[in-house]
Amino acid sequence: MFALVDVNNMYCSVERVFDPGLDGRPLVVLSSNDGACIARSNEAKDLGVQMAQPWFQVRHLQKRHGLVALSANFELYSDMSARMMAIAARYAPNVVPYSIDEAFIDFSGIPGDLTATSRHLRATVLQELGLPTSVGIAPTKTLAKLANHIAKTCDRKPGHYPQALSHRLAQVCNTAELTAAELEALMAATEVGEVWGVGRKIAAQLTTAGVRTVRDLVRADVATLRRQFSVVFEKTVLELRGVPCMGVEEAPAAKQQILVSRSFGKAVTDIDGIVEAVSEFASRAAEKLRLQGSAAGAVQVFIRTSPFRENDRQHSPSTTVPIRPTADSRQIVGAACDAVRSMFRPGFNYAKAGVMLMDLREAAALGEQGELDLVSGAQDQTGKGQDRSALMDAMDALNRRFGRGAVRIGSSTAAVASDAGAASWSVRQERRTPRCTTRWAEMPVVRA
Repeated sequence: MFALVDVNNMYCSVERVFDPGLDGRPLVVLSSNDGACIARSNEAKDLGVQMAQPWFQVRHLQKRHGLVALSANFELYSDMSARMMAIAARYAPNVVPYSIDEAFIDFSGIPGDLTATSRHLRATVLQELGLPTSVGIAPTKTLAKLANHIAKTCDRKPGHYPQALSHRLAQVCNTAELTAAELEALMAATEVGEVWGVGRKIAAQLTTAGVRTVRDLVRADVATLRRQFSVVFEKTVLELRGVPCMGVEEAPAAKQQILVSRSFGKAVTDIDGIVEAVSEFASRAAEKLRLQGSAAGAVQVFIRTSPFRENDRQHSPSTTVPIRPTADSRQIVGAACDAVRSMFRPGFNYAKAGVMLMDLREAAALGEQGELDLVSGAQDQTGKGQDRSALMDAMDALNRRFGRGAVRIGSSTAAVASDAGAASWSVRQERRTPRCTTRWAEMPVVRA
């Protein structure tokens, strides 16, 4: 049996943990540069705020309905996510994070009442972290995802599901405890677009073909669906029927490319500001590269002006620099900075930059073959290059312990400005709350 544990409206829920005054108020969390709504509380959803809706379109709701908007605090959200995953790991040996707010749990071989176990898990997360969660339990991952959706929406949409089931399944839905008729009734009340793996385009095609609910999809001819869509979609339908086609992977598949890019809080016109930004992006990309055990054979860098500023001169170059396969931040940052210097032109208002690591390979295999570059250009007394893999490990460990940016490459030092003012290229986060769990200076103080 699989379970999917999911934090309800995570970004909003985390903000409410540290500011209980937000409870019951409509709340949205904004994207980088405070541009769009990327998370909404249930109260904000009830006001009609849509996912990814531009902030300027709903800001009038501040005065009319008391809507609160906060800047995204990803450092805080990531730390709370790690704590939630650690709690989930107490209940089963195999827990695989699916996203920042979700994790699959393999309950195979776990004795006892899984519904009771899941309710205890919810209570523990709520008590220790203050985060509300929902749990879906089923024999397949796709069905567990659907069960999680049902558990999460039972209370919020009274009358949407059969009344006899709504109260029983709220927050924890275990399909093993449902009769075939009850499960069919739930599927009949759930739109096909809610199925994991069914995007908007496929949902529209299915609806046009008369497949409007999950029950319709389960009853559809699998061979026809395979021909019309793909083998992967066929597996989705089989999983909804209770046939396992996916296991809980020990680790997600390694990414084939790693991209870190940001729009700037304000236009950057000098090369030093661009170099600082690209250095920071390249450092973050290199950290992600090491985390998945890979090395990069090429670095692509782009800088862009804003196409929306019609009166500005436009310049949006991009270049790719081949490098010896490496996971060393210094090598990657150096190549990225060289690329910036070759592309930069004075007189332009640059609005965005990004770094993509390409030609990714498994670092362990390259190391065995002697191809991985984790040595510096410096020579020791024997005339050999110095292995810097330990240095990278130490840098990653310090940043995990003391917060991102505690140790960084020198060319990105202007980004350290958490206490000394933001770097010129930093994203606009005028409404960000304190990073209470990762920054000593921002830790809440209680006086009694």
